[in-house]
This record gives sequence, structure tokens and C-alpha cells, in this order.
Amino acid sequence: MKNIKLLFLVFAVGFYSCTTIRVTTDYDTTIDFNSYKTFAFYKKGIDKAKISDLDKRRILKAIESELIAKGYKKSKNPDMLVSIFAKSRKKVNVERSFGYAYDPWVPFYYYGRDRVRVTKHTEGTLFIDLIDMKDKKLIWQGLGSGALRAKTGPKKVEKIQLFVKEILSKLPPEQK
Repeated sequence: MKNIKLLFLVFAVGFYSCTTIRVTTDYDTTIDFNSYKTFAFYKKGIDKAKISDLDKRRILKAIESELIAKGYKKSKNPDMLVSIFAKSRKKVNVERSFGYAYDPWVPFYYYGRDRVRVTKHTEGTLFIDLIDMKDKKLIWQGLGSGALRAKTGPKKVEKIQLFVKEILSKLPPEQK
């Protein structure tokens, strides 16, 4: 029974580590974020993002739904503009493990096993910028980084939605 629990724990930790998104935010501490009620997308900034048009639309749709869920409204005369930027890089993980094994044919003989496992994946980073409409200055920036394992289809849409949700969970920032 203990082995089953241990196996489940190892699987759960491994699965969780594969889906982890690291989020960082920064903001202008002099801004009262309660004064912002409306938003629009900043086309010039979004056009500069070097990602596919499909992914841009997926990201913008996810941002829009998250902001609306937070009580913001999309407007033609917004208080703030939303821009995005994305980048990716290839990562290589090298894991080394050492363990002992028992050989039943040789009494009292244990031998060490040294294994190296190399895995490759793409790590993506999504930046979401909020810009004050009047002053045209950056007031909040959130970024999320994590492994991009889903290449296409519904899994990719879910991953994008998860990235956006995690990043925007820090908005509005807790102010003292």
C-alpha cells in the first residue's frame, strides 16, 4: 500500500512540475488601479509580437474573457490599453539518478546503476502589458513562463488560457 501511495506522489509531483507556470508582475506603485474600468487592445504593440495570428487571437480572446471576468469592460474609449509580447527558447534538462539493484543470482550482491536522462522542450514566455491611455505609459506588466508541450488544437488553447489566467490573477495588484 505504501508503494502505491509513493508511486502516486511521485506521479503527482512530476505532473505538477510539467504544468507549472512561473508568474512575475511589476507595476507603478503610484497608480490607483481602481480608477481603471475599461480597456482596449493596443494594435501597434500586438502586431509586433512574433507569434502566429492564430495564437495572437487565442491569447487576446483569453485576455478579454479574463478582464471581463474581473469587471473591466471593453471600450472604444478605454482607460487602459492592453499589449502582448511573446518569446520562446529551447531548453534541455539533464537528470542524473543513481540507484541500487539486487541481483538474485549472486547472494548479498547489490550493484549501483547510474542513469542520465536528457529531455528537450520549448519554454515560452508571455508578457501582458497594461498602458495608461492618457499618459501612454506602462502601468502594469505581467509575465508567465512555462513549458510549451502542446503543439496544436484544444490542448494548446487550454495552455494559452492557463497562462493568461495565471498572469492576470495578479491584477489588480494588492496595494497598501
